[in-house]
Amino acid sequence: MAGKTVKALVVVESPAKAKKIGEYLGKDYTVLASMGHVRDLPESAADIPADLKKEEWARLGVNVDQSFAPLYVVPKEKKKLVKELKDALKSAQELILATDEDREGESIGWHLAELLEPKVPVKRMTFSEITKEAIRKAISETRTLDRNLVEAQETRRVIDRLYGYRLSPLLWKKVAPRLSAGRVQSVAVRMLVARELERLAFRKGSYWDLKANLATSAGPKFDAQLSTVDGRRVASGKDFDESTGKLKADADVLLLDETAALALETRLRDADWSVSAVETRQQTRKPYAPFTTSTLQQEANRKLGMTARQTMQVAQRLYEDGLITYMRTDSVNLSQEALTSARRCVQERYGADYLSPEPRQYTNKTKNAQEAHEAIRPAGTEMKTADEHGLSGREADLYGMIWKRTVATQMAEARLRFQTVTIAADGVEFRATGRHVEFPGFFRAYVEGVDDPEAALDDQEAALPPINEGDNLACQSVEALAHETKPPARFTEATLVRELEAEGIGRPSTYATIIGTVQDRGYARKQGNQLVPTFTALAVTKLLEQYFPNLVDYGFTAKMEQDLDDIANGQAEKLPYLTSFYLGDTGLDSSVRNKEDSIDPREACTLTLSDNLPNVRVGKFGPYVETSDNGQPVTASIPDDIAPGDLTPDLTVKLIEQKKQGPQALGIEPDSGKSLYLLIGPYGPYLQLGEVVDGEPKPKRVSIPKNRDASTLTFEDALKYLELPRNLGAHPQTGHLVKAGIGMYGPYVLHEKTYKSLDKTDDILTIGLDRAVELLSQARVKVAQTPLKDLGEHPTLKGPVQIFEGRYGAYVKHGKVNATIPKEKEPTAITMEEAVQLIADRAAKGGGKKTARGRGAAATGAAKKKTTRKKATKKKPPAEE
Repeated sequence: MAGKTVKALVVVESPAKAKKIGEYLGKDYTVLASMGHVRDLPESAADIPADLKKEEWARLGVNVDQSFAPLYVVPKEKKKLVKELKDALKSAQELILATDEDREGESIGWHLAELLEPKVPVKRMTFSEITKEAIRKAISETRTLDRNLVEAQETRRVIDRLYGYRLSPLLWKKVAPRLSAGRVQSVAVRMLVARELERLAFRKGSYWDLKANLATSAGPKFDAQLSTVDGRRVASGKDFDESTGKLKADADVLLLDETAALALETRLRDADWSVSAVETRQQTRKPYAPFTTSTLQQEANRKLGMTARQTMQVAQRLYEDGLITYMRTDSVNLSQEALTSARRCVQERYGADYLSPEPRQYTNKTKNAQEAHEAIRPAGTEMKTADEHGLSGREADLYGMIWKRTVATQMAEARLRFQTVTIAADGVEFRATGRHVEFPGFFRAYVEGVDDPEAALDDQEAALPPINEGDNLACQSVEALAHETKPPARFTEATLVRELEAEGIGRPSTYATIIGTVQDRGYARKQGNQLVPTFTALAVTKLLEQYFPNLVDYGFTAKMEQDLDDIANGQAEKLPYLTSFYLGDTGLDSSVRNKEDSIDPREACTLTLSDNLPNVRVGKFGPYVETSDNGQPVTASIPDDIAPGDLTPDLTVKLIEQKKQGPQALGIEPDSGKSLYLLIGPYGPYLQLGEVVDGEPKPKRVSIPKNRDASTLTFEDALKYLELPRNLGAHPQTGHLVKAGIGMYGPYVLHEKTYKSLDKTDDILTIGLDRAVELLSQARVKVAQTPLKDLGEHPTLKGPVQIFEGRYGAYVKHGKVNATIPKEKEPTAITMEEAVQLIADRAAKGGGKKTARGRGAAATGAAKKKTTRKKATKKKPPAEE
C-alpha cells in the first residue's frame, strides 16, 4: 500500500462506510476502517505492558497520582490493523480523520492521530449522512480535532473506569460474584427497583360502577358510564390510596359496593333516560418531533417490538448503507435541505391540503440535550420509501417508521372534535364521550405509539351518534361492573429510556448497552415486554443507597452529565473534576475504603420487603425466604419466575410448606417399577421418575404447568403428564399429526414445526384437536431470517455460508454450526476465508447451535459459571456506564 501517492488517507470506523465513502471520493483517496476503537484502557492484567505490570495503579488503568493519566493499550487483535494504517499513511499527503461525528468519534480520531504519528497535516472530517453530496461537502469543509470533546470523552471513560473498578469488587465480596456497578447502569437498576417496591407496597382497592348501553330515537347505540348518584361523584381508581387500598382522606366521592351497584342497576332498568347536556370542544394535534436516538428506541420498542440494542444495530446498517442520517443524536433539528425534501414529498404524495403552511422546526426539551447534529431522517433529498429502496424485514420496518415520522413533521395539524354527553335517569347521571377526526392532517402519515395498552391512539375514531340536549334515549341494557385498582406498571425498555432521558441520566447513545448490561448481569429479566428486577437487583440497590447514596441519586448523576458537558464545551477542566470525584475525604476512593469493613455481607444480602413477609436472602444459588419454626430456621427457594413485587404472604407460606414436605413419592410407575416423585425446583414444581444415581442417565423429568396447583396433583394425572407429548390427531388441512406437550416455555401444541403456547385456561391433559387447530391458526409463522450477507458455497463441505444478525451480535452460519463474529470485525466485511476459519474453530469446540437450557442444563450451566467466576477474580471488572 506504500506505492502510489494519494491526496489523503481517510480513516472511518467501519468497512461498510469505507467502501461507500471510497466510491464517492474516488481513486485519489485511500479510505480504510479503524474497526471502532484502536486503543483503550487495559481490560485485564495480560494487556498491561511488561514494564508496568508491577505498578499497582496499572491494574486500574489510570495513574491517579499522575493527574489521572490513563494507560492506553492497543489490543492484540488491533496491532495488525494499526500497522496497515501506518503503512497506508506513508503514501498519503494528508491524514483525514472521518470517524463518527459524536464525542466518541472525536476521541477515536484523536487516538488514531496519536498512534499513527503522522508527519503530514491532520484534518477532521464530519458528516451526518453518507451520500455523495454530503461526503464531498464534508471533505471540503474539514477542521481540526476538538480538544474539548476529546477531554470530555476521556474524562467520561476515566470516571466510568474508576466507578466500575472501585465498586464492582465490593459487590463481589458483599453480595455475589460477577456483579458490576456503573455510573448509569446502577441508577437504571435503582429505577427498576423503586418501581418494583412501589408494586410491593401497593394495596388494591375495589369499587363498582355501572355501564349503560343506550339508543337514540334514530337507532344508533352507544355506551355511557355512571358519573354521579344524587349529585355525588362516584368513586373511580384515581380516588384510592395505593398504599392502603382505601379511599384517599380528601376524596369526597360515593363508593359503591356490590349490593349498592346491583340495587342501582335494578332501579334504573325502568327509568326514563334523557340527554341533560352536550359539550363539544375542538382540538388540534401537532406532529411529533423527528426522531432522536432515544425516541427512535422508544417507538421501535412500542411499535416493532425491537429492543434498544436491536434498534441500534439495524439503524447502524441503514446509516452505513447511506439510507438515514447519523443515528446517535439528541437533536430534533432538520436541515434546510431536509425541510425542503420533506415538504416536496408531502405535496407530491398527499396533496397541498396536507402540507403545513410554514416549514416546521423543533427545539429540544430534554435535560442536558447535546450533540448539535440533525435529527434521524432519511438521507439525501429524494425521500424514497422503504419499498423504493428495496428494503425488507426489520430494515424496512425501521426505515419506514423514520420516513413517516420525518414526512409527518411538515404536514398540517390534525383537527379533532371531542364530545361529552351527560345523561340523566332517576337522579343519576351517566357520561358518554366521543371523538371524531375532522381532518387527519399528519395522521395520514404517522401516529405515535402509546405505552399504556388500554389507551387509545390519537387517530382512533370513536364518534357518538348525532345527539342533542333534551333528546330522549332508550336504555338497551344497564350492567353493574366490579373494578380493582392496578399497581404501577413496570418499566418497559421504551419507558425506561424515556425516564432516563427525562432525568438527564446517561446519553441516549449508551442506553441500548446499558439496558443490555442490566439484563446480562442478572439485575433484570424480560417478562413479556416488561423489565422485571431480580432480588439481586434489590440487594445491590439497597447496599448502594445505604452506603453510597450519591452514586445512585438521580440529581447527582444528572449533574455528572452536566459537568461532562461543561468540559466538552470548554467551560470546565478535567483534572479538578476528577480530583473532587475520586480523591479527598468525600471522594469515591476514600468512601469505599472507609465503609467496606462496616458492610456486613449477610445484612447486605437480607431483604426486609414488608412487615407481613419473611425476610428474603440472596444466596449463592439464588434468592430464598427465611423464617423459623419452633426456633429452628426454615428456608425455601424462590422460583426464578417470581418477581419481588409478586411475593405475597400466602405464596411464602406455600413455598415453605413445599420445602418442609420435600420430595413427595406419588406412587410406583407401572412400566418401570420406579417411584414417581413431585419436587420443587428453581423453575417451579416438576415430576421425576426414579432417583438421581451417579453414573446412570438422569431420570426423566417433566414440569407441572403454572396453571395447575401441584398440591392437588393426583397420581393418575402425574402419570398422564409423564406420558406427554400426546397425539391429538391429524390436522384437518394437512393431514399431519398435531401434538400437545410441555417444553421449557410451558405447555404447547405442535404441527409441522409450528409451536403455539396454550392459554392459561387450557389444560394440556384434556385439550382436543379442535382447540389445538384454533390455537395453531393464531401462531406466528416463523419466517426464515434474511442473512446480512450470503458468502456462497462452502469450498470443501458444500452448503451455503451466510452471515446473520443474532440477539448477541453477528454470526456466521454453515449447516448447524453458528460461529460468533468478533465484535471488532465488521460483519458484512467478513471474507469466505475468514468465515471458513471461524466455522472450523467453532466446530472443533463441539459447536453447533447452543442447546435450549432446561433443568438438566441448569446444573451444567451453574457448574460452568462457577469455573468462570474463579478466573474472573484475576482481572478487574469491565468499566460500565
